[in-house]
Formats: sequence, C-alpha cells, structure tokens
Amino acid sequence: MKLYIRNPRARELARRLADLRNTSMAKAVFKALESELQRKQLSLAKRLAIIAHDLRAKAGAGGRTMDEDEISDMWGYS
Repeated sequence: MKLYIRNPRARELARRLADLRNTSMAKAVFKALESELQRKQLSLAKRLAIIAHDLRAKAGAGGRTMDEDEISDMWGYS
C-alpha cells in the first residue's frame, strides 16, 4: 500500500520510523497509530504492569535481591 504524506516533517518522521523498524512507511505509520491508540486506552498502571512483565521476562532467572545499602549506593545516597 502506498502512503503519500504531504507534510515534509511528518514524511521525514515516518521515513525514520520505517527505517528503524525495517518496514514500509505505511506499515510503520499504521503500527505507530495503533500503538498510540492502545497506549491512550490503557491506564498508566496497566501500561506499567505490561512493561514490568516484559522486563521480568527479558531478565530471566538468576537475579538477586539487593540490600538497602546497595540500593542507597545505586541512587547516590551513601
């Protein structure tokens, strides 16, 4: 499907997104619009839960619990 975007800035953004996703401009624009609509329809809590779930899946097993001193050091409170 061919997509014609008259606005030069919008066209450049669509091209950059398509290049990043290695897809056509039309598919990149459709996916971006779908993602934005989905994002607007979900509450912040639900979106954060999805992100947390994805990160847990990517992290896999083998993590460890940090103690309070490590957490303080990480945030620069030591």
